[in-house]
Amino acid sequence: MARRYDPGRRTRIIDAALRVIAADGMAGLSHRTVAAEADVPLGSTTYHFGSLDELLVAALRRCNENFVQALRGSEVLAVPGAISAGPVASVGLAEELTRLLDRWFAGERGAIELEYELYLAALRRPALRPVAAEWTEEAVELLSRRTDPETARALVALMDGVCLQVLLAGGTFDARYTREMLGRIVDGGA
Repeated sequence: MARRYDPGRRTRIIDAALRVIAADGMAGLSHRTVAAEADVPLGSTTYHFGSLDELLVAALRRCNENFVQALRGSEVLAVPGAISAGPVASVGLAEELTRLLDRWFAGERGAIELEYELYLAALRRPALRPVAAEWTEEAVELLSRRTDPETARALVALMDGVCLQVLLAGGTFDARYTREMLGRIVDGGA
């Protein structure tokens, strides 16, 4: 029997894995559940992903793109070498990051929860750690266009912390507070 050419199968398997995790959490993920969700033979999932960790790496990499795409698309961050200091810089950068987070939280909360579930899975699955670190490094690199790398790293840490607090406490995103805290970091704690 001839093998059917299906160039989108790998992508469908990743998408199916994300749907399984969103519905049933990490505990519900198996090659079998993903194959059923993707409507592909079980052998297809193991052909494309030899282990669940390989599948999770691909899924996390896909999720990482969401917020990083927003950072890449920001006109405020698009100016390489635009390092400046003081209140004007903090308002622009803090305002833009707050706007991006606010827009992100205005979307589907389930997608954000899925992203963080995969991100935090790296605590128990060492294969995911390099991919989780990729997000941080790319965000730091993008923010370093407007500030120094140490400040960029602190901004990423604060944004992660704010997101986790909102998700874990079931609260709402507080744009005013976030803008103020981001501004303090950009201003060097002044």
